[in-house]
Amino acid sequence: MPRLLIPVEATPGETRVSATPETVKTFVSLGCNVCLERGAGTPAGYLDAAYADQGADLVSPGDADAWSGADVLLCVQTPSSDALGRLRRGALVVGLLEPYANEALSAALERGGLSAMALELLPRISRAQAADALSSQANIAGYKSVLLASGALDRYFPMLMTAAGTVQPAKVVILGAGVAGLQAVATARRLGAVVYVSDIRPAVKEQVESLGARFIDPPEMDDKPAESGGYAKQASDAFLAAQRQQLSDQLAEADVAICTAQVPGRRAPRLISEDMLDRMRPGAVVVDLAVAQGGNCADTVPGRTVDRNGVKLIGGNDLPCTVANHASALYARNLVALLKPTLADGVLTLDTEDELIAGCLVAQDGGIRRGDVLTPGAK
Repeated sequence: MPRLLIPVEATPGETRVSATPETVKTFVSLGCNVCLERGAGTPAGYLDAAYADQGADLVSPGDADAWSGADVLLCVQTPSSDALGRLRRGALVVGLLEPYANEALSAALERGGLSAMALELLPRISRAQAADALSSQANIAGYKSVLLASGALDRYFPMLMTAAGTVQPAKVVILGAGVAGLQAVATARRLGAVVYVSDIRPAVKEQVESLGARFIDPPEMDDKPAESGGYAKQASDAFLAAQRQQLSDQLAEADVAICTAQVPGRRAPRLISEDMLDRMRPGAVVVDLAVAQGGNCADTVPGRTVDRNGVKLIGGNDLPCTVANHASALYARNLVALLKPTLADGVLTLDTEDELIAGCLVAQDGGIRRGDVLTPGAK
């Protein structure tokens, strides 16, 4: 009977939890024994009693027996190296492990003889959609980014016709039409804004327009990037420079800009420069969802709002943590979708021939399988 451990998340500011009472019930029905550290779900609105009612065993945070006896550790963010060192050899760690060039994680996995699945590396194929944690969390980030912007903006979002005259709708420019960007489009449109979208991939134009937004056609260049494996490919410097020039006029008229452009494993492209910010009107708002990866916008700071000559720059990192209940529910379901096929007949089996498992299995029993990600350039 596989033993699953749900820990209290140790990362400062992390309010999500890797299992909900709903998913504990599912795991128990699959023949698993589930241990939950007391208080793990409290920040997300899930009480210990609700977990116990679904068959979870409650243990104290850091309980040595629970950690050393766990077969699978389900986490949101990577535990510390010391915490990983408490797991038995051969245990499996599953979560958003920030695997790119993460030599500390690689060392901890090798030292502890651990296996690990990084959800960031899950192949973006149709069969993987139910397990796609990046998408489920980006969806929430896109939604919340618009709410933050509307709360900080000095104008209405919708057009209003009043006895005192007509109020024109806000103009929102969204950079990037991935999952977060499209959810931001949908949310801004629900609030009544006029929405423009810039993306380096012409193929997303139809999706953008289906949501009622206007697509800003990318510059006419020979090296237009597309996408690979469901992710945007890195654009050339020349293309990005041409796109920035095109964006400058749009941003000069914008009330809100929401930045969502990210390339996995790379520094986020800088799309809004100091010069562009200088042209934005005082009172305008920029929300940068890529701030933790270097930022799409100049001068943004993770987790802070910066007033730059009247333009409010919001560093929107970790926005799913501000919608912790639903973010946890979706993330926990992602984990069930990923692990359910590995738990046939109450036995945990990792089929390394399965492309979903092979894509995100960064280590197995201490052997590094994805050194190209964890330790790129290592000899």
